[in-house]
Amino acid sequence: MSKGTKLSLDLVSSWNDGWSMQSDSAPKAIVIEEPSKHALVLQKEKRRGKAVSLAGPFCLSDEDAQKTLTLLKKRLACGGAYKEGWMEFQGDIGPKVREALEVLGFRFKKPK
Repeated sequence: MSKGTKLSLDLVSSWNDGWSMQSDSAPKAIVIEEPSKHALVLQKEKRRGKAVSLAGPFCLSDEDAQKTLTLLKKRLACGGAYKEGWMEFQGDIGPKVREALEVLGFRFKKPK
C-alpha cells in the first residue's frame, strides 16, 4: 500500500441490508425465595494464595443480599462481597459461615 491510501473494508453486504446483532441470551427472571427454601452450598477456593469461603447460590434481591452480607461480615469479623448470587468471605471460615446462615434460617445441601 502506498502512503496515504486507506484500506477499504467494505464488503458486498452492509448493516442496512437486514443484518443485525441479536442476543441469544434472554434476560433471566430472578425468583426471590424465603430463607428456608434455599439449598445453599459451601465451597472453599484459593485466590492469589489466600483462602476464600463461598456460600450460595442465593435467590434474594440485591438489596436483601447486601443487608444479609453486611450482617454476616459484622458477625464473623471478616471482609466479603456479593457477586452473581454468591457470597464470598475472606478466610477459611466455612463452618462459621454455615452456622451464622443457619441461625438466619437458611438451609444447606447435604455434603456428598
